Amino acid sequence: MKKILNYIVLGLVTIIVLYFSLKDNFKEIIDTLLKMDIKWLIVGFLCIIIYWFLKTLPLYYFTKSHKKSFTYKSAVILLLRTQFVNAITPFATGGQPYQVYYLNKEGIRSSTSTSIILENFIVYQIALVFLGIIAMLCNFFFHIFPHNDILTHLITLGFVINTLVIIVSFLVAFGKKINKKLVNIAITVLTKLKIVKNKEEKLAKWNESITNFHNSAKVLMNDKKLFFSMIFVNLVALSVLYMIPVFVLYAAGNFSSVSVMLAVITSAYVMLIGSFVPIPGGTGGLEYGFVKFYGFFIKGSLLSATMLIWRFITYYFGLIVGGIAFNLKRGKK
Repeated sequence: MKKILNYIVLGLVTIIVLYFSLKDNFKEIIDTLLKMDIKWLIVGFLCIIIYWFLKTLPLYYFTKSHKKSFTYKSAVILLLRTQFVNAITPFATGGQPYQVYYLNKEGIRSSTSTSIILENFIVYQIALVFLGIIAMLCNFFFHIFPHNDILTHLITLGFVINTLVIIVSFLVAFGKKINKKLVNIAITVLTKLKIVKNKEEKLAKWNESITNFHNSAKVLMNDKKLFFSMIFVNLVALSVLYMIPVFVLYAAGNFSSVSVMLAVITSAYVMLIGSFVPIPGGTGGLEYGFVKFYGFFIKGSLLSATMLIWRFITYYFGLIVGGIAFNLKRGKK
């Protein structure tokens, strides 16, 4: 039922976005789309594929540090399936639980798989915020975007939320005493509500899981070289993702409005806004951010057409490929 509701919300928001994108100059937008150069669009699609394969590397190496037989093929299938699950759940909250489930099926215990997924999330989140900081510094020194109170507030909010997510993630990963205290409070409350029976047994079980989880997290964090190299891989992956609008513009015959560097900076701003929109895929928020920020450099039907193609490549294409990945078999254990 919840999945159906997510699909309905996603469908309705997509229709609304399409309506507002096409309503003013429908014919011009369609003409722009039909005249696009296929070879540059192929480059755009290659960028998202490169992004997926790069983003697979941290997941693969973090998992392989606990299970030597874990294959890159399994990691790719998991990454693609995660794209699908994230795309249909608010705040992309479904991906991590599915990854834990998948790794459990690969024979990795829950506490270990949870620490792997958290570590993978942390290195991605650090890269996302780091690129956001670089973008904000570039704008501060070079005045790339004209001042706009609403956009400034949204960027600030997005930066604060994403930074807090990193802090909370580190607390969850390494705040062993805090986690045990929170679990103790939760189980005590649930016992009083008669939802949980055998309080001491449950506490012992949870404390063991927390200990295993933190031991796994420590193992991963002890390998500083791996940790920082995976942050770098995510920086490269996100930079490739952020370049896609440039190649869509090239496909439309516009080679001068936006440079590769400007696209990376602008897309970093767009991602900071869209990352906290509570609709599957950040739908609505990402389109709004794209139109507002890229609207400083391109206008009219070109802006709308670029946004639609960019959104298809970065979101709906992943939804389709992720759906196909659910029919692929996992690599050998």
